Amino acid sequence: MTIPNFITLLRFLLVPGVVFALLADEVAWAFAGFVFAAISDGVDGFIARQFNQRSELGAYLDPMADKLLLVSVFVVLGYMGHLPLWLVVAAVSRDGLIVGGVLLSAIMGQPVAVKPLFVSKANTLVQLLLASLVIAGLTFAISLGPLYTVLVYLSGLLTVASGAAYLVGWIKHMGGYVDTGTPGG
Repeated sequence: MTIPNFITLLRFLLVPGVVFALLADEVAWAFAGFVFAAISDGVDGFIARQFNQRSELGAYLDPMADKLLLVSVFVVLGYMGHLPLWLVVAAVSRDGLIVGGVLLSAIMGQPVAVKPLFVSKANTLVQLLLASLVIAGLTFAISLGPLYTVLVYLSGLLTVASGAAYLVGWIKHMGGYVDTGTPGG
């Protein structure tokens, strides 16, 4: 158990607290927990890289903690009417598609390497920014104005694009396609 893995496990434990705080209308606590989780994500990655504490367990736990937090917060914010339901459904469906594909490929004896794509990293960043700003807006009673609309549609676009990219990659993997780096190959 490395220090980064311990920090990641703490992020898992923060999720129910953030969700409960949102549902109990204790938005300041939810905001504090969400910001702490986001900062801890950067801290555990920094420690893992700088002090050579990367681990296979951490490679799986870290994105799981991120997704659990984001999906949970998106669902609650959608339930509360602060995010459009189509975006919540798209985000949850995309993550379900990815997890299902990874599990199915493992069951079929063709495990797929989990590597985040650039579009997926951009998607996660925009989703984190959107959720952070919505919770901050609730906490400090400020309107996000047009920024909210831009982030919602950008998040939706990146969610669909990253889901499609992972689906194409999974289909190629399951079909035995190997990219040789040459045109047509």
